[in-house]
Amino acid sequence: MLAVLAPGQGAQKPGMLTDWLDLPGAESFFRWAGAIADADLLTLGTSGDAEAIKDTAVTQPLVVAMSLFVARELGGLPGPVSHTPHAGRDVVIAGHSVGELTAAALAGVLSVEAAIALTAVRGRAMAAACAQTPTGMSAVLGGDPDEVLAAIDKHGLTPANMNGAGQIVAAGALEGLEALKADPPAKARIMPLSVAGAFHTEYMASARAELEGLIGGLAPADPSRLLLSNADGHGVSTGAETLARLVSQVTSPVRFDACLATMRELGVTAVLELPPAGALAGLAKREWKGAGIEVLALTTPGDLDRARELIDAERGRAEAQHLPDWRVVVSPVRGTVQPAEVAEGSRLPAGTPLGSIRSRREEVNVSAGYDGVLAEWLVHDGDLVDAGDPIARLYPEVSE
Repeated sequence: MLAVLAPGQGAQKPGMLTDWLDLPGAESFFRWAGAIADADLLTLGTSGDAEAIKDTAVTQPLVVAMSLFVARELGGLPGPVSHTPHAGRDVVIAGHSVGELTAAALAGVLSVEAAIALTAVRGRAMAAACAQTPTGMSAVLGGDPDEVLAAIDKHGLTPANMNGAGQIVAAGALEGLEALKADPPAKARIMPLSVAGAFHTEYMASARAELEGLIGGLAPADPSRLLLSNADGHGVSTGAETLARLVSQVTSPVRFDACLATMRELGVTAVLELPPAGALAGLAKREWKGAGIEVLALTTPGDLDRARELIDAERGRAEAQHLPDWRVVVSPVRGTVQPAEVAEGSRLPAGTPLGSIRSRREEVNVSAGYDGVLAEWLVHDGDLVDAGDPIARLYPEVSE
C-alpha cells in the first residue's frame, strides 16, 4: 500500500517554488491559484522572505497549491489517482493540519478550486484570530510523553499537535510558552516555532465559526480512496463528515501520531510526501525506524522520477503477489466491535457474517458484501470504532 502525505503550514521555505517553475504549466497554475486565493502566490513562493511566508493568511493557500500542483505532475489531480496501484484502492491519503484540505482534494471530496478557496478563507480567518491575542507554539522534542503532557498542562497550554516520533507541540499564551521553555520536562528540548499564533486551540474559535458559516455552500463528494483524519487517525467515509472535520480541526489537536499508527496497521509499504516536503517524511522515518518502509520526500523536481519508480514498484509488488483489488469493510455506526471468529485467509461467500457493532441504542451486524478472501482484520474484539472506520480488508475472488 502506498501512502501520500500532504504537509501543513510550517513546512514552507523561502524560494520553494523557484525550481518547480521550470515544469510545463507551473507558472500559469500558480497565477490561477493565486487568483482564486486573492494572493500573489507566485511572488510569495519565489522571492518572499521568511517573514513574508510566515503570514498565515497567504502561506496556507501557497502550501496547499504547491502540493496540489506536484500531485498533478504525478497524475493525481483531482479524484482517483490513475497512476496508483489498482486504480487508487491501494493508496491512503493523510494531510497535516491545512494539508488535510490538500488530502480532501486528492481524495476527490473537493475540487481543486474549492480546496484552494477554502484554504484561503481559513488562512485569513486564522490570521485574524491570531491578531486578537498574542499567542504562539513550541515543539517539545523528546521526554516522557506523560511528563510532557503534564508540563504543558501545568503552564496552561494545549497539546496542539501530537506528531509522533517523540514530538508534541504546545500552544497557548506567550508567557506560558516562556515558562515551559524555562522549566522543560526531563530529557526534553523546547523549540519555539515561527508561527503567528496558537493554532488548533480555542484561540482559533472565531476562525472556526467563520468556516462553519461557509461549508453549507459546498457540495462535497464522498472520498474515492482511504482518507485519514487528523482528529483520530480514522478513515473518513463521507464528504459531509470530511468537511465537518476540516472545520473542527481548526480548534482541535492534530493527531498525526494516530494517522501514522493507522498507516502502519494498514500495511503501508511506501510513502510519498508532497512538497514543501521534509517534515512529515522525517516524522514517518523516525516513527517507523527499522520497519523497512521507504519514505520519499519530494523536495525538488529531480525527485519526480524516483517517485514514479516507487509508484511503479508498488504496482509491480501487488501484481507479483497476484493480489486483486481489495476493499475495506467499514463500520456502519459508532460503537464497540465484536469480530466474528473468522480466520485471516478464509474464503468467504457473499453475506458471510463478519461480526457486529454495539452502540448504546442498537446492535448492527456486518457482513461480507461479495465473495472474497479475508486478508486481515483491522480491529480487535472490544475496540471502539466510528462510522466509516475500517474493520477488515477483503480481496474479491479472482476468476481463473
